[in-house]
Amino acid sequence: MVVTTVPKINRRKLLAGALGLAGSAIAARAAAAPLADMTVTSAIRGSINAEEFGVWPGALDDQSRAFAKMLAKAAESRAPVFLPPGDYRVSNIRLPRETRLVGVPGATRIVYGGDGYLFAAEDAGFIELTGLSIDGANRPLGREAQALVEMRRVANLAMDRCEILGSAGSAIALERVSGSVERSTISGAAAYALYSVEAGRMRIASNVVSDCGDGGILVHRWQPAADGSMVTGNRIERIGARSGGTGQNGNGINVFRADNVIVADNHVADCAFSAIRANSAGNVQITGNQCLRSGETAIYSEFSFEGAVIGSNVVDGAAIGISIANFNEGGRMAVCNGNIVRNLVDKAPYEAFEAVGFGIGISVEADTAVSGNVVENAPRFGMMLGWGEFLRNVTATGNVVRNAREGFAVSVVEGAGSAIVADNIVDGSERAVVGYRWADAATGDLAGGDETRFGHLRVERNLVS
Repeated sequence: MVVTTVPKINRRKLLAGALGLAGSAIAARAAAAPLADMTVTSAIRGSINAEEFGVWPGALDDQSRAFAKMLAKAAESRAPVFLPPGDYRVSNIRLPRETRLVGVPGATRIVYGGDGYLFAAEDAGFIELTGLSIDGANRPLGREAQALVEMRRVANLAMDRCEILGSAGSAIALERVSGSVERSTISGAAAYALYSVEAGRMRIASNVVSDCGDGGILVHRWQPAADGSMVTGNRIERIGARSGGTGQNGNGINVFRADNVIVADNHVADCAFSAIRANSAGNVQITGNQCLRSGETAIYSEFSFEGAVIGSNVVDGAAIGISIANFNEGGRMAVCNGNIVRNLVDKAPYEAFEAVGFGIGISVEADTAVSGNVVENAPRFGMMLGWGEFLRNVTATGNVVRNAREGFAVSVVEGAGSAIVADNIVDGSERAVVGYRWADAATGDLAGGDETRFGHLRVERNLVS
């Protein structure tokens, strides 16, 4: 039995008054924000009455048992549950196969009581969470819990206009889930904001993610395969790498082994490592993103990928602007076009494994066209083409490199494949085009025409000033 300090006869009056006030507020806001209030209005109409199950806003005691009973009853008739404004303290709520739980955005708070997790769903058909503020209160999760909200094998998830705050682990963990997480705020997770593995075409859009310990939005698979998720229009800020490493943590958006993913129009700032990191992700599109003040490489396409389009991004502040790497692992086939990369630094969160180090605008290796980019203020190279023998079929044409110590570094190691450096503008560099044998300069400035001794390399029609 739930014990409160309000007599039952007054509770009904108070609830009726609260609903009346909520209805009046909704009506008053409808003209200004009809789309936002439509969900709340429809939720009240025909929804389960929380009071009948002893679920009260502001109750002092834990309401988990009554809360679970309420959701089960609603699932029988596939009815929505509307939670009026107020705080609800619950834990270990297993969501039924059909769950529609709606609150008032910014006013309906579900507070984690500890000893496990908050919400979990498994083998569900449809789960809707709308307008809820989910507060982990920084209480420890159970040993088996990965996140405040965990879902496995959900055919259709719809999370919209929610807040997930203060998780002692990750905020949201999804496994084999299809659907969407949209227009929500995720902040203060000790691990990841949103971890999605083996997704079925997830849409992660228009969310605000900040102040998470190890990562922002992660789209992973256990084995390389088509994924098809879309990560668009999110704002991600202040992502740490509390668990350490050299790039597995500290990324705003991380795509791993997931093919056919689109990462577009996101604003990502102040990440310990990368703003956007795609590892072994084929056919990835990374376009139209703002990447500010990254601790290591701002945009990464690495390891065994085939097919990457990196275009129309703005990178301002990083140790390396854009890296399309790891031909030694099969990483190949990319277009790098129309990006602005500026204000690089030669320091990163760890010591460089390779002597060439950091301070590079754009680095590419195999089967890649680099065109129409602008690189400014690079302490080492504006662009680096190849690493030792790992160079094949690279063109760098129509780019502008300004204020780099050296404009283009290109591999001249025996066994390196074809490269063209043509029709670029190099302004303010000590040398425009230099041949390198691994980390060591092996030539003078090839922009003067001295590349003829390298059969794999063509350097022509570059304007140097």
